[in-house]
Amino acid sequence: MPAALVIDGHPNPDSLSAALARGYAEAHGDARLLALRDLDFDPHMRFGYRQRIPVEPDLAEARAALHAAARIVVVAPMWWGGVPALLKGFFDRALLPGDEYRMSKLGLPIGLLSGRSGRFFMLADTPAVALPFTGNAAAGQVARHTLRFVGVRPFRVHRLLGVGTASDRRIARWIERTAHIAAADGRRDASHPTQRPAGPRSQRSPVPALSEVV
Repeated sequence: MPAALVIDGHPNPDSLSAALARGYAEAHGDARLLALRDLDFDPHMRFGYRQRIPVEPDLAEARAALHAAARIVVVAPMWWGGVPALLKGFFDRALLPGDEYRMSKLGLPIGLLSGRSGRFFMLADTPAVALPFTGNAAAGQVARHTLRFVGVRPFRVHRLLGVGTASDRRIARWIERTAHIAAADGRRDASHPTQRPAGPRSQRSPVPALSEVV
């Protein structure tokens, strides 16, 4: 299995997010690109956590890829302070208690995807000067409250801000910088291979139901 899993969380294949995700996967050299818009799955938690929805084949394959990867990279925009519903729905359906995390007797989370590192490339129209006033809930949602929650550490956030007014030259620099980061990650992943489980436990045997570190 590829060393890195690149999750494209944008619904539009012609978006800058999609281009950055493709560029990272190509520059890494040993990465699988997972465009969530191409998956056939229900992103709604129709029963909450009271009852599990049967896992669709595309979602089962994506969950196995999460467990097989040594590095998990997410590329998505910030909309209304959060991430697109498509990406949030994927997290809701793909990260399940008993498989990707469990709670200790003290009620603290224990991530079952530990041993993996990750990145979040977050794009936003919000300019950098406004971020201290608007906050950055999307970065916390993906990094601290989702991927780090399930054990992916270190998990770095790259903020690409002011997308709506960015010049072609600035966008080209973003694409170049993303490829540079990916190539460096690819070299590290090739020199430090890790042994990872084949997939979520529910797939193997029945069980009870521009960066900074964030």
